[in-house]
Amino acid sequence: MSRYAALVAAVVVADTALLWLTGQRGWLLAAYAVAVALTMAAMNRQPYASFLSALTLAVLTGGSLALLACTGFQAGHRISSRKDVAVTAGAVITYVCALLLAVERSAAEQETWIALARVAVLTALPLLAGRYVAQQREHLRRERALVAEQERLRERLRIAHDMHDSLGHLLSLVSVQAAALEVSPLPPDQRRAVRGLADNARAAATELHEVVGALRGHDVPGLEEIGDLVARSRAAGAPVRAETRGEVVPLTDPHASHAAYRVVQEGLTNAVKHASGAPITVSLDWQPDALLISVSNPMPRSSPAQGGGSGLRGLTERVAAAGGLLRVHPGPREFRLVAMLPLVPALAGAAA
Repeated sequence: MSRYAALVAAVVVADTALLWLTGQRGWLLAAYAVAVALTMAAMNRQPYASFLSALTLAVLTGGSLALLACTGFQAGHRISSRKDVAVTAGAVITYVCALLLAVERSAAEQETWIALARVAVLTALPLLAGRYVAQQREHLRRERALVAEQERLRERLRIAHDMHDSLGHLLSLVSVQAAALEVSPLPPDQRRAVRGLADNARAAATELHEVVGALRGHDVPGLEEIGDLVARSRAAGAPVRAETRGEVVPLTDPHASHAAYRVVQEGLTNAVKHASGAPITVSLDWQPDALLISVSNPMPRSSPAQGGGSGLRGLTERVAAAGGLLRVHPGPREFRLVAMLPLVPALAGAAA
């Protein structure tokens, strides 16, 4: 028996037994059990219709406690628009009015508070719990999508760098050797073959540069795109706070500007991956001769130590190539990624 079938059976038995304890017998009890089973069976496909059916059964019988909790949770989990909110709120208000009307007709004064507590426990709380679980799942889905996108871009860049460093070097050697053969004393037919070899090598190098350029299409953002990067992370559900100190000065060195973007990108990716839901702080501090970049987040107790991966190693090389320094500070309570980038290109070239 599947979990869902077991849940349906448990709800039917619990609510039918509750109605039986109130003195209900015969075919009405059997019809109620069938109605509860059908409502539970349709809960996943028609959550709002099942919730309305559960409210109706609760008003008619005074029971259906387990059914209300299950259908309320599922309805809250499926709320995705204002129309859904209006339908659910209208159903709950109607249920409250029916309960209060029934209490007014009864002689017990304390039943009003019991009825209101019943609404809170069996309808409002399951609805809110279902909505909370749905929001948390959507939050985690967006975070996973953000991490997957960053990993995909990082893999594209790795492939581009490998192709540029290895194949580009080999093709350059082939072109140089072919050019040397072109000017050497060779028979006419061999000279034509060497010329064709040189042309093919240059064409291959050109195509390689085009492919690398396509793979590195996302390798162009710089310091000015950090705001958009933070905004996209916030839209994906990450609680990111940005801080800016000092007088903003553009990084005239494109390598340093791109390295600044990659530092923030890597810091956000690590924070989302290892400390999901924790607040993230991105700080840009302009000093007289350097830009200090910091991305920090609280260190979760159950998370493994961050840092040390291939992404951070590659980022360290990128920052060093721009004349800067990158440091990782995995403290007991906070993980911090800090980079220093010079504001003057000449300093970057000297440091490199």
